[in-house]
Amino acid sequence: MYATATQTSPSVFSSRSVSNAYRQIGVETGIAGAHPHSLITMLFDGALEAIAQARGAIQKGDIESKGRLIGKAVSIVEEGLKGGLDLKAGGEIAQNLHALYSYIAGRLTQANLRSDAQALEECASLLTPLRDAWVSIRAEASAQTTHKVSA
Repeated sequence: MYATATQTSPSVFSSRSVSNAYRQIGVETGIAGAHPHSLITMLFDGALEAIAQARGAIQKGDIESKGRLIGKAVSIVEEGLKGGLDLKAGGEIAQNLHALYSYIAGRLTQANLRSDAQALEECASLLTPLRDAWVSIRAEASAQTTHKVSA
């Protein structure tokens, strides 16, 4: 009634596609239940991960992967981080972040055109302190909420 997979029969799923499917499910689950603050952290993490992988691709000479990964980082910075800013309500801070994200997206594009690992490092060094500050803000807010509830 059911076909049995044997070592000689071709697999319907490669181990790579299965692991990618699980990873995608994990990301979707994380987004569905995530606090808005956590979503921003996920954007930072995604951009930094894509940048790190793009640096590896440059070292390996893998031009296709480099372009895809830098494109992913640019999309996250432009559409996620920059696109999520409320320039009216955010005032000067939002304006400054908008300018910084524009600069980072431009440097990422230059890094892609020139296979410039140093430009990627610069972008990572600009995003990392922002990510860390964002995480610490969340931790402080959680601590204050816990303190208020127990008081």
